[in-house]
Amino acid sequence: MPEWLVLTLAMLAACVVVVVITLVRHRTASEDEDPSETPDVIEYMTMWIGVVYAIVLGLAIAGVWEARSTAQDHVQAEAQALHEIDQRVRVYPAPTRDRIRADVNAYVGHVATKEWKAMEDHGEVTDRGTLLLDRLRRDVTDYQPRNDFEAQAYQPLLDQVTAADEARTARANATSPTMPGVVWFGLLTGAVVTIGMVFALQIRRTPRELVLAGLFSALIAFLLFLIWDFDAPYSRDTAASMEPLLSLFPHAKG
Repeated sequence: MPEWLVLTLAMLAACVVVVVITLVRHRTASEDEDPSETPDVIEYMTMWIGVVYAIVLGLAIAGVWEARSTAQDHVQAEAQALHEIDQRVRVYPAPTRDRIRADVNAYVGHVATKEWKAMEDHGEVTDRGTLLLDRLRRDVTDYQPRNDFEAQAYQPLLDQVTAADEARTARANATSPTMPGVVWFGLLTGAVVTIGMVFALQIRRTPRELVLAGLFSALIAFLLFLIWDFDAPYSRDTAASMEPLLSLFPHAKG
């Protein structure tokens, strides 16, 4: 199911629930109930609950957004390191240069076609990707420079292999969701409490109040969906993409 459809259904469901509860409560209310006589303490508590929950939502959104940006940085760093290897190895003899470039292309192709899918579906990198990167490392480190010009390129190549390995490790560590379960429990519980306080204010069945209550609940549903969508850095529609890899290796997907 497309995520935009999930978001639409979630927001509509939140609006419908609030409106239905309001209508049912209005029908079951006693005849002498006066909605205008809401105690000041309830209004004060409702205000502060909304403020506190807004702060929590803001912190959660900032946290998942930062995690997503960091995940994108890992992809950029890995792609740039591999690109540097591909370019710097040109000073080596043709057989060695071609072998190392073939290793780079094999690894990038595997990441773009197989490993990214594994990260989206299973939240982990593949053993095949690890083997391909190890083969690249061996081919770079096992070569013995024949002159000073090659020797000057040798250490930078090793540094780029290390940078690619570190970026891949960071990417592997960032595949899991960033929000702990206890935080999700607090966010969902806070949403129920915050929306529930709307009914404590004894809202009436006027179109204006029903629309405001529905929009308020839809906004909370949207923010929770946004956190959920950003929570998995390498999957879902708004996830970090492999665009940095494809921009430097346009033929990676074949």
